[in-house]
Amino acid sequence: MSSADFTPEHNLDNAPSAKGMQIHIAVSEWNDGITSKLLDAAISTLATLGLDKEEITIMKVPGTFELPVAAKTLLKHKAADAIICLGCVIKGETEHDLFINQSVATALNQLAIASSKPITFGVLTVNSMEQAQQRAGGKYGNKGAEAALTAVKMVSTIKDLCQPAKSIGF
Repeated sequence: MSSADFTPEHNLDNAPSAKGMQIHIAVSEWNDGITSKLLDAAISTLATLGLDKEEITIMKVPGTFELPVAAKTLLKHKAADAIICLGCVIKGETEHDLFINQSVATALNQLAIASSKPITFGVLTVNSMEQAQQRAGGKYGNKGAEAALTAVKMVSTIKDLCQPAKSIGF
C-alpha cells in the first residue's frame, strides 16, 4: 500500500472518555473554508468522547501565525487540560509558508513543554487547496478530528501517569 492509498481510521469506541476534561480550541480564520471543517470535526469528536460542547472555549484568530499567542492565552485565562490548535497554510509563490509553519510548530512545541499541557498541532501545511480539502474531510480524513483525539488521549495518559502509586500494604 502506498502512502497515497492511506486513509486514516480512528476507532473512537476504544478512545478514552473526555468527560470532565477542559479542552479548548484555537482556530485560524485564514482559509476559513478549510479551518471551519477542521473545527467542526474537532468539536464533534470531543462531543462523541463525552465533552459537553458548552464547555469548549473557541478562540478565533486572524491567521495561523497567531495560534501560539491564542494557545498561551487559553492556558493562562481558562482552566485547560489541553489546547487544540487548528489552521491551514497553503504554499504560495514564495517561501512565506515555511516561515509560518516552522515558527508556529516551534512555538507551540515550546509552549507545550513549558506548560506541561498537550497542545495539538492541527495545522495543515499543504501545497494546494486540493490537498487541504483532502485533509479536512476528504480521502485523508479530517486532521481536526485527529487533533481532538490526540488531545484526549494525551490528557488521559498524563492523568493516568500522575495517579498516586498504589500502596503495597505498608
